[in-house]
Amino acid sequence: MKRTLRTTALTVGALVAALGLPAGAAHADTTTPRVDLRVLVVSDGGPSTDAIAAELAAAGTPYTEIDLTQSGRPVIDAGFLADTVDGRPRARFQAVVLPNDNPFPTGSAEMAALADYERTYAVPQVDAYTYARPEAGLQYPVHGGYSGSVDGAQAEVTAAGKAGPFGYLDGAVPFEDNDPAVGESYAYLSKPLAGADFTPYVEAAIPGQSTRGTLVGEYRHDGRRELVVTFVYNQYQQQFRLLARGIVEWMTGGVHLGASRNYFAVHVDDVFAADDRWNTELNCTPGDVDCTDPNATPDPIRMTPADVEHATSWQDSKDFTLDFAYNGAGSVDHRQDNNGVDALADKLIADRNKFRWINHTYSHPFLGCVQDTSVVPWKCATDADGSTQWVSRNEISDEIATNRVWGQAAGLPLENGELVTGEHSGMKVLPQQPEDNPNLALALDDNDITWLGSDNSREPDQRRVGPATTVPRYPMNVFYNAGRAAEQVDEYNWIYTSRAQGGSGICEDNPATTTCLAEPLDTTTGYAERIVPLETRIALGHVLSNDPKPHFIHQSNLAEERIAYPVLSGVLDGYEALFAEDTPVVNPRMKDIGAELQRRAAWQAALQAGEITAYRIGDTVTVEAPDGLAVTATLPTGTTLAGAAFGEAYAGAVSGWTPSTGAPISLTLPEPAPAPDADSTAQAPATEPAPDTRVPAGVTERVPYSADN
Repeated sequence: MKRTLRTTALTVGALVAALGLPAGAAHADTTTPRVDLRVLVVSDGGPSTDAIAAELAAAGTPYTEIDLTQSGRPVIDAGFLADTVDGRPRARFQAVVLPNDNPFPTGSAEMAALADYERTYAVPQVDAYTYARPEAGLQYPVHGGYSGSVDGAQAEVTAAGKAGPFGYLDGAVPFEDNDPAVGESYAYLSKPLAGADFTPYVEAAIPGQSTRGTLVGEYRHDGRRELVVTFVYNQYQQQFRLLARGIVEWMTGGVHLGASRNYFAVHVDDVFAADDRWNTELNCTPGDVDCTDPNATPDPIRMTPADVEHATSWQDSKDFTLDFAYNGAGSVDHRQDNNGVDALADKLIADRNKFRWINHTYSHPFLGCVQDTSVVPWKCATDADGSTQWVSRNEISDEIATNRVWGQAAGLPLENGELVTGEHSGMKVLPQQPEDNPNLALALDDNDITWLGSDNSREPDQRRVGPATTVPRYPMNVFYNAGRAAEQVDEYNWIYTSRAQGGSGICEDNPATTTCLAEPLDTTTGYAERIVPLETRIALGHVLSNDPKPHFIHQSNLAEERIAYPVLSGVLDGYEALFAEDTPVVNPRMKDIGAELQRRAAWQAALQAGEITAYRIGDTVTVEAPDGLAVTATLPTGTTLAGAAFGEAYAGAVSGWTPSTGAPISLTLPEPAPAPDADSTAQAPATEPAPDTRVPAGVTERVPYSADN
């Protein structure tokens, strides 16, 4: 796995150079403009502008959105775009995102105001999805280009793209093709216009030809710069997720509030314990409270020392660390049943420093209401007056404390503030238990728990539970009760097929959240051919979305056929094939994930409350934020804060958090590198320019999502 960071300095003096400003003491001259660190997003409701807005929001980058479809929206004119503050001209936006190269009616005063603003303040413009046409620096596709589906296309970052905004990528930009029956991506592949100052950044082969056409490129004209994107996308598609960072870095010149990294953490629950196995005949899990068949006999799945050896070897090969959520009673019980012998525990304890460890309670009991299992599904037991019976404070506290003591005695390297309860119990679970066990918060306080794992499928947002803050975890659809692929597929078929097909009908009963399979999967091939690719794509999508939330599986998935590894390796190998060495997967432990989510929530609240002001004057960035708030920014390598280096290197830049005292924070950008000679930097376009700029006879010029269409 690529983990060595290689820092590539961004050319962030572009704005200063374009304005003809001195790199040093420009801020002393009130004629030097102030440029606010905020993006203007002009939307027409299309998915591409929405995707860019979502990227900005996720990173914590301020933006203002104007919806062209809404009546009463602000008019974009010179007064809206710029003004004067303390005698200094101010550009209110550092970049402009439009649905296409010109979404306004012909002769629009708003487009004229935007063009003038971009020229005056050297503000770049992103054309989120535009038709390939001369106005965007491109030849019409009819001239040797292509208009149509690019599902499954293998695009590539050009040399100029790698040297510029997409240097964090290894080169390949694969387009999704998840369903051959559904069109997922449409594009205009074309060549630069003859004589146009156009640099392709991302290209793909033109179908039926030996040449390539541009999908993303920079067009410089009339004193303006545009990033021209000629394929449609939404915020979830992998091709956009790969390019989103570069789009933001290009439009901001690498200077913006907010930050984005690619995270992947995997919690393995029930370590030392055993998990009950799915019964393919009974279609339930013997040992589970809902499996009441009198013939149900538990058949537990438990790791072996060989499985531990495999886990350590796998980690070493991926430069990745798993988090083991452990139950000490699993080993105690095993020793009692095996004359004091537990080879698994001996191996895990011997290798304890190769993993991270999380308290998962001593014996994994349900810690919410007292369960009445006389009915299926279970319900909360009640007193005679109808009040809910709760697991007591002492019972919960003992489960936490006893497991901690056991782990400490075994020498496990613990973070005592971290806890994941069995089945995330104690917290509300619908429909049976619509509120938390009131004793849970008290027991957490008794044991100084600060971070509490929760199920993201139930509660995707962080919240407080007594002294603790939740850390939502993504459940992987690799089932806890499966150690073999055939078992996984059999249960998958039970859940995701209709009653007529022999399934449970769960998918029929919940059409809003679950999709039925067209037919049952083959138990021999279904796991490798359907489930692994799907789960890999879902998890990799989380990784590429600046989402630090951990995923969780169970120790059973590392045992027997070790069915978790094809998914986990698929994520990490897929990532390595796409990203450069300076953009590694970030693999944090639970407390660090919780802190990151907590800082983000506070930052987003401050942004929404209008409490953040940030701007750039020359080579100085100033941020004003409330006292105690952690401020996040992405800046060029070499940026300093109070004379010290700011942030940590990632993806060719530096980013991080710094606390605010309420006083303005001043960051100094590095001086831009001297501009090379024009002859040494001139590059032929990666595609040959096309000769004809005229609209061909019989062809109607189309601009996607144009406001006057």
